[in-house]
Amino acid sequence: MKLLLTSGGVTNPNIQSALVRLLGKPIGEATALCIPTAEYGHPACTPFSAWRFLAGRSSASLSGLGWKSVGLLELLALPTIGAERWVPWVREADVLLVDGGDATYLCHWMRESGLADLLPSLPDMVWVGVSAGSMVMTPRVGAAFVEWEAAPDDRTLGVVDFSIFPHLDAFPENSLADAERWAADLGAPAYAIDEQTALTVVDGAVEVVSEGRWTRFG
Repeated sequence: MKLLLTSGGVTNPNIQSALVRLLGKPIGEATALCIPTAEYGHPACTPFSAWRFLAGRSSASLSGLGWKSVGLLELLALPTIGAERWVPWVREADVLLVDGGDATYLCHWMRESGLADLLPSLPDMVWVGVSAGSMVMTPRVGAAFVEWEAAPDDRTLGVVDFSIFPHLDAFPENSLADAERWAADLGAPAYAIDEQTALTVVDGAVEVVSEGRWTRFG
């Protein structure tokens, strides 16, 4: 699996070019599935913000990039319909577009649905994460980013070996000083990235793609 881990989505030409490189084809020839599940775990998200993500009307606007086709993959539904139905949907897609919200909630449903177990068998799949959709691939998100009350802790999937502090400078509580304190508490490799920055990960190799501000810790 190839990762494009963003804070705010495909927000500039450099990030879009990185996406096309990962896909190995033009966006207009690729099939995408949108995953809004993380939104339901965060108190700041609503049915309306989930719809905006799906309709391409959010600030991330991933679904509106001009895909050949776009579908919805709601992880909460998958355990009730059987893998024989939904696994082919995922295998036939080129890219998963994963919205933000709460990363621990998303992690829970990735495991419960079986998607987390399926992903290692999809080497050509591209995962495009926004905020929590990126953070879920890390080992931990830090207590400050856990909003789901039922989360047992701040651990997530650990597909990559670093953590992500998103929305650098986008909110008063997301300053560089806040990121430094967060990273010190984690005590592990991490990146703080703003809305104009993304991280690509292919075969374990990390590349920073940025027209903005970012910092690496550890």
